Amino acid sequence: MDVDGIAMAGNDALDNFLKQLKSSRGKSGRGGGSSGTFVSTGGNGSFLGMGALIVLGLIAYSMYTAAYTVPSDSVGIVQRFGAYSTERTSGLHFKLPLGIDKVTILPVKRQLKQEFGFYTSGATNTSQARSNDLAQQSQMVTGDLNAALVEWVVQYRISEPLKYLFEVRNPGETLRDLSESVMREVVGDRTVDEVITIGRQEIEDEALVNMQDLVSKYAIGVSIDQVQLKNINPPRPVQESFNEVNQAQQEKESLINAARREYNKVIPLAEGEKDQRIRAADGYRLKRINEAEGDASRFNAVFTEYQKAPVVTRRRIYIETLQEVLPNLDSKIIVDDSSQQILPLMHLNPGQETLR
Repeated sequence: MDVDGIAMAGNDALDNFLKQLKSSRGKSGRGGGSSGTFVSTGGNGSFLGMGALIVLGLIAYSMYTAAYTVPSDSVGIVQRFGAYSTERTSGLHFKLPLGIDKVTILPVKRQLKQEFGFYTSGATNTSQARSNDLAQQSQMVTGDLNAALVEWVVQYRISEPLKYLFEVRNPGETLRDLSESVMREVVGDRTVDEVITIGRQEIEDEALVNMQDLVSKYAIGVSIDQVQLKNINPPRPVQESFNEVNQAQQEKESLINAARREYNKVIPLAEGEKDQRIRAADGYRLKRINEAEGDASRFNAVFTEYQKAPVVTRRRIYIETLQEVLPNLDSKIIVDDSSQQILPLMHLNPGQETLR
């Protein structure tokens, strides 16, 4: 149905009604000769004037409620007599007035969030936080039967407006209950140390995957963008003791890191010296082996030649040996093999005898 046409038809009806009202007033003014007739006609004119004002108010109200604007980050879902009619994009639109058409604006391009364990004042999203049970939301039991106060945020978008409006009775509160259930399950599978210290990223990733699966299964019409843990603390009665334990663990980690730095500085140096000495020993071993093999090869070569001519080789070796030995001797005595008494026949040191 064309809403603009309906509005123009209403304007034409209003103009016709005003024309009839003016004509009736003119007739009553001309026919007011007697006082009784004048009073009766004036009463009818007042009644008609009030009716005209009421009709004008209804038409103005209808025109005012017929126009609506959809923001740039939203879509408008139009329901006619409660049933889905159409979906409008951003801009100025018109609808049937007097409750015939109902428009619901959904911010499909805006990232919405839900807060658990805390709340931010001034939120426009009605399901963003529950300020009446913050303590109950954050209290959780870990896998090692310890208590922890967990605060987190779920960021999501409305991906399917029809499912968001018509598939679930209260999608915002349903998403809150779903998120809280998933987070309690994930935290319950880990120890309190993991939840507070090293397991935050794993908890966020696992909770995100589980929430996405459940949102698709329940057809809520939203997509989960991010799950982010905020403050995670032990219960207030034991918070001071827990802080002392954390401080001791931090000191332990600091000492361990210092020892590892010292280890990494000393051990590689020792390893390098060890490798250097091993390589030097290997080089010395190869040198000795090569020298021994060379000497053995040389001796074998000499022995082979000696076997071919033993006399010549023996004489050559004898001469070479004398060439090495004789230059180092102070006195040299040459003895004939046939002589029997060498001392009386030779003057071994004639210079000393002259001095005598």
